[in-house]
Amino acid sequence: MKLPFLKKYLVIGCMLVTFLGCKSTKIASDGSVNLNLSSKEVIKENSKISADFKTLQAKVRIGYTQGNDSQTHTVSFRMLKDQIIWISSSFNIIRVMITPEKVRYYNKLDNTYFDGDFRFLSDILGTELDFEKVQNLLLGDPLYPLNKTDFSMSVNNDAYLFQPKEQLALFELFYIINPSHFKMDSQQLAQTIEARFLQIDYLNYQKVEKQSLPENIKIIVLEGDKETVIEMEFKSVSLNQDLRYPFSIPSGFEEIVLK
Repeated sequence: MKLPFLKKYLVIGCMLVTFLGCKSTKIASDGSVNLNLSSKEVIKENSKISADFKTLQAKVRIGYTQGNDSQTHTVSFRMLKDQIIWISSSFNIIRVMITPEKVRYYNKLDNTYFDGDFRFLSDILGTELDFEKVQNLLLGDPLYPLNKTDFSMSVNNDAYLFQPKEQLALFELFYIINPSHFKMDSQQLAQTIEARFLQIDYLNYQKVEKQSLPENIKIIVLEGDKETVIEMEFKSVSLNQDLRYPFSIPSGFEEIVLK
């Protein structure tokens, strides 16, 4: 069974989350933003503020729009960092489990399930994904490692803009880093040949137990003349609690097989 286009984006919406956060020592003494830092300094600040925790739990409000179709859902979100990303909708109707090995989910509305590799997510976002990239996307960290050797930096619209010194053949990549708190403002991937564009905007960050974590994210996916917008709000965030990640595909469900 092929995965319908709208359902794929609803599921990926359930897999994404939010961010805005702390001030940095790189703000000048008069309160102004310092836009004269070296790329090495900016990368160091961005790396230093990356969230450090064992587990994360939250309620995530997801708004989804494509054409005339608009939906809003609230899901439970749990993460065991570097190991498990777990999402469950109300009444366990849709449940998602992502591990470094595979992507799994089931949907009780149509009695279907998926149990496979990251091609499922890669096809949706138009770039090769693995667990680390999905986790980085959710935490507002760079999808691809950011370093001085491979990236050049410029100042654009009062923010730090990073792009690879040699853009990849399959897509162009851009990172926009906020000069006041040094978290990611936006990640953008463009595939001109295939007329695909992915923009992930981190509209807000929140402080939780001294960690900077997403609060609001807006994801825009353009594919030809189709636009999908996913907006997410992260609420009731807690860290480092003992959590469970139950997942069992109900019997009798039909498997979704990607073609």
